[in-house]
Amino acid sequence: MTVSEVRRAAPGAQEEQHFDAAIVGAGFAGMYMLHRLRNAGFRVRVFETGDGVGGTWYWNRYPGARCDVESMEYSYGFSEELQQEWEWTERYSGQPEILRYANHVADRFDLRRDIAFNTRVTSARFDEEAKRWRIETDKGDVVSAQFCIMATGCLSSANLPDFPGRDSFAGDTYHTGRWPHEPVDFTGKRVGIIGTGSSAIQAIPVIAAQAKHLTVFQRTPNYSIPARNEPLDPNRVAEIKADYAGLRERNYRMPAGFGSMMPSNDGTALEDDAEVRRSNYEERWERGGFTFLGAYADLLSNREANETAAGFVRERIREIVGDPKTAELLSPDNVIGCKRPCLDTNYFETYNRDNVTLVNVRDNPVERITPKGVVTDGQEYELDSLIFATGFDAMTGALLNIDVRGRGGQTLDDKWSAGPRTYLGLSTVGFPNMFMISGPGSPSVLTNMITSIEQHVVWIHDCLEYLREKRLATIEATPPAEDDWVDHVNAVADLTLYPTCNSWYLGKNIPGKPQVFMPLIGFPPYVEKCDAVAAGGYEGFELDSAP
Repeated sequence: MTVSEVRRAAPGAQEEQHFDAAIVGAGFAGMYMLHRLRNAGFRVRVFETGDGVGGTWYWNRYPGARCDVESMEYSYGFSEELQQEWEWTERYSGQPEILRYANHVADRFDLRRDIAFNTRVTSARFDEEAKRWRIETDKGDVVSAQFCIMATGCLSSANLPDFPGRDSFAGDTYHTGRWPHEPVDFTGKRVGIIGTGSSAIQAIPVIAAQAKHLTVFQRTPNYSIPARNEPLDPNRVAEIKADYAGLRERNYRMPAGFGSMMPSNDGTALEDDAEVRRSNYEERWERGGFTFLGAYADLLSNREANETAAGFVRERIREIVGDPKTAELLSPDNVIGCKRPCLDTNYFETYNRDNVTLVNVRDNPVERITPKGVVTDGQEYELDSLIFATGFDAMTGALLNIDVRGRGGQTLDDKWSAGPRTYLGLSTVGFPNMFMISGPGSPSVLTNMITSIEQHVVWIHDCLEYLREKRLATIEATPPAEDDWVDHVNAVADLTLYPTCNSWYLGKNIPGKPQVFMPLIGFPPYVEKCDAVAAGGYEGFELDSAP
């Protein structure tokens, strides 16, 4: 099955290279997929748009960029040697440290020799006769591969809203998801930032400490929990490393694939009296991080229970922010947790600074951007620099930016015109031998992403090994299996409060995008289903022999 030859094309034409698998993206998913398949004897080529590994941590270099999963958990678990040798410095690692880790992994496992950097995949088309994918890049590469594996990332397609006059601004402009690789100095600058999502909540305190003045344009306030970031205690690190496998196993049984160091409370919020409930919330608020939402088991299924947690956070905001009007603008009115909660370091405290102004653009939207700044409610805010912290076209954007065509020339864009449809979040009908790592319909963004990535990579690797052993040419999800899976993902979501928010989980941040809840809630049941599908000879898939 391993193919190493290069087909000689007609004179002047691009040589067509043959591989067993082509992987799109060299983030944590693409790197591990390459490592796993290469060790199994598959010939693999990875294509990466950037000039280095790291995926989202290569692109997201904005001030204050930091992971919201603890370092000792947000890391690969497939290599005990790697776990033991790498030393994290902080409870929540910053972008520079995570990128150093990604580069360490690439070097340690000699991954770069099979990665084509500075190369964007422009099209991927399935050849029904050859039963192979034909992949083309912006560098003129033409590749034939039996399998096409999309490791494009869930949060990698930057969203830049089409504000009137957006391109007329005369100062410097930035997007948090496409930050310059060189340091940006805001000293003495009047800076504006549009958006108050996760990246903005991390960046705002850092930029405010540097800028002459920072104006924050907020449409929707967000809940944010203190991260309580701090240097890691060497004794705690040693304790975890002494039983790293045990931590990974315990996390694997957690609903989101992490968080076993402070497990969720199995009780319900309304069972406790107000004093006990407040004590529980205060303990988790002081601990910091996502453990806050683990205070009670029903916070994301019972609106009344949820309000007890949401009200607690709003009280904290009012205590922290000195100006009552500003505090009110910063207080969300939706349920907590239906959007991915943010973790911060001194975010709300930043609004007590004299050089920070909060502008409400929910009631008075941005009218236009001018050469001098931003106009809202008839007032022009003059700026030297403008930052768009406007998020991503999540989960599907990066995939749909590629011209992907399956059977009969059908485009993935057309196939997903009413919303993404997958089986297990791994495959979609009409696109044989194409796999998605952490795709829509899998737990992905509702989990520790590296845990989900590793589970998907192992499943895909085992599947390809099975096909090779059985001398099978293609694997494709069946329509009934896909239909049932889409119904299942929606049914699980409808049992919760997740669909009640205008969140990127539903694609509501992108005008014209179908409003469909994309991730599956619940990691352990998902893993059980994937294992059962494989154990049953890949139930729900149609397997075809070689021609």
